[in-house]
This record gives sequence, structure tokens and C-alpha cells, in this order.
Amino acid sequence: MNPYKEQQFNIGALDGISKKNIEEHLKLYAGYVKNTNLIAEKIAELRSDSEKNAYAISELQRRFGFEFDGMRNHEYYFKSFEGGAMALEDGTLRGVIETQFGSFDAWLAIFSALAMTRGVGWAILYYDHHAHQLVHAWVEEQHLGHLTGLQPVLALDMWEHAYVYDYATSEKKKYVEAFFKNLNWSVIEGNFLEAKKWDK
Repeated sequence: MNPYKEQQFNIGALDGISKKNIEEHLKLYAGYVKNTNLIAEKIAELRSDSEKNAYAISELQRRFGFEFDGMRNHEYYFKSFEGGAMALEDGTLRGVIETQFGSFDAWLAIFSALAMTRGVGWAILYYDHHAHQLVHAWVEEQHLGHLTGLQPVLALDMWEHAYVYDYATSEKKKYVEAFFKNLNWSVIEGNFLEAKKWDK
């Protein structure tokens, strides 16, 4: 297996999310990349005697899902800040949101409520290219709850590490508001259009 590479993100100053929080958060992302590669290497080594090492391999394989999805979820998250804040233009994604949810504001209220789910996890907006619709999901522990075959369009990290330097845990609503204030919707639109290429 080819090793995964830590991506670099061009994130400028954000409104309501500090440079300190982004820097610390990026260190966590780097750890996911490192651990994804280390676990993949260890699994490959243990496969030399897969029968003897069956238990160890299965446990590492479970851990691989956590580290790998942690890596990928964060790549969606950080990319959404690149290029600075940009509103959602009147385009394909806005059209789908308005058709499916009535208005952008109605969708935003639904997604923001999902983000306020108690506990740690991710609020993720997917596109289902089989049913041609947007789908929301709460993903716990990076990997538990992902929807099979659906392409992520937007990923909002709701683990406390995403906002701990800026907001108390009782103020995470302010973090959600800050996230959307800084979001580059052209990046999200690009994710959506990429997902639509797989339409059935």
C-alpha cells in the first residue's frame, strides 16, 4: 500500500476560530495521517502469518478505520476554509438545497441542529448519487455512522478539540456559527459537483 501524505492547507485568518485552534487541530490531523500509515505497515507485517496473527490483524483493522476516516474527515474540514469565506452562489448546489429543503436558511437550521447533537462526532452532508438527493448524518468517533456509497460534501468537526481554545463546551453553538461564517462555499460546491459525476 502506498503511504498517505499529510496535506497542506492554505487557511488565512478566520473570524471566530483562532490561529491557535487551527494550528493545534492541524497537529491532530497530522497524527491521523501518521497513524494510518503505521497501522497499514503493521498489518502488512502481520499478514506474513495471518492465521497466527488473526486476532491482532482484526483489531488493527478496526483501528485503521478510525485513523483513516479521521484523516479524511479532517481533509474535508480544513479544505472548506481555503481561499477565505465565500457565500453560496446561485448554482447547482443552492438549487438542490432549495428544492429539497425549501430554502437555504431552512437547510442551515436543520444542519446546525444536527451539529448540536450531544457528544462528540461529525455533522456531515452527503450527496446520494443513487437517489439524487442530499442526506445528513451524525458520524461518531470518525468512522461510526458513515453512510455507504455516499460522497461527503461538507464535514463539520464537532469534537471538542475543534473549538476548545476559543469556546467553552457550553458555547459550541458559537463555534458552529463561526464555522459557517468562514466557510468557502465554492469548495463545497466543488465537492458536490464532483459527487454528482457519479449520478446513476
